[in-house]
Amino acid sequence: MHRWNPADYEKSSSAQYKWAMELVSGLNLKGDEHILDIGCGNGKVTARLAGLVPEGRVIGVDISADMISYAQRKYPQKDFSNLSFQVGDASRLCFNEEFDLAVSFACLHWVKDHLPVLEGVRRSLLPGGRILFQCGGKGNAAKLLDLTEELVRNARWKAYFLDFHFPYNFYGPEEYRAWLVQAGLEPIRVELIPKDMVHLGQLGLEGIIRTTWLPYTERLPEGLRMKFVRELAHRYLELHPLDERGRSHVQMMRLQVEAEKPGL
Repeated sequence: MHRWNPADYEKSSSAQYKWAMELVSGLNLKGDEHILDIGCGNGKVTARLAGLVPEGRVIGVDISADMISYAQRKYPQKDFSNLSFQVGDASRLCFNEEFDLAVSFACLHWVKDHLPVLEGVRRSLLPGGRILFQCGGKGNAAKLLDLTEELVRNARWKAYFLDFHFPYNFYGPEEYRAWLVQAGLEPIRVELIPKDMVHLGQLGLEGIIRTTWLPYTERLPEGLRMKFVRELAHRYLELHPLDERGRSHVQMMRLQVEAEKPGL
């Protein structure tokens, strides 16, 4: 399991938050729904959801105890009475017909086998309950990841990556539709959506690498981690320079999934 820095992630994840809120804005919530947020991270999106369902409730689960502790401190129940957080594995959900909606944003590309996740979601949803997921999909961050793979083969770094395997799980619509059906869910919309991840300057690009390239940086001695991050960001910007406003651009591909549990 990776060691997340919740405060650092929050500072560097503006794109992920923006994309999540674009989806949340289209949910057309009535205000009394019960919502499960899978991989809630620092709880920022989860708290926004809670504000949209004042007569409902929202539970955020995340496998990172550090993320959950951070979310609980930042969004305490005395101020957010319909919001709670708990440590939990997306592949081992233990709810039973409790939720009208299950969401997950920028999380599930960390999970290799999605079928147990989807089966757990089906059990967690009420009949007719909905799913809205967005995560990294096939082709996500391809240019930056290609450079990363080149860098780990470089003589300076390769000793730290001798038995290393690609750590992310980027799937496409065809296989995902099949998994939804296999899990007993009805696909509504499953598609890849290109996104432009924008950050200010090289420091902004370093921030997203530092906070989400953990499978790479955690292989390194602590004193070398930022050297690796800076070298990768520098190489990327040599090939894909900052725009006229000093912003970096990384082309992302998001897998967006909408489905529902059959009604009674």
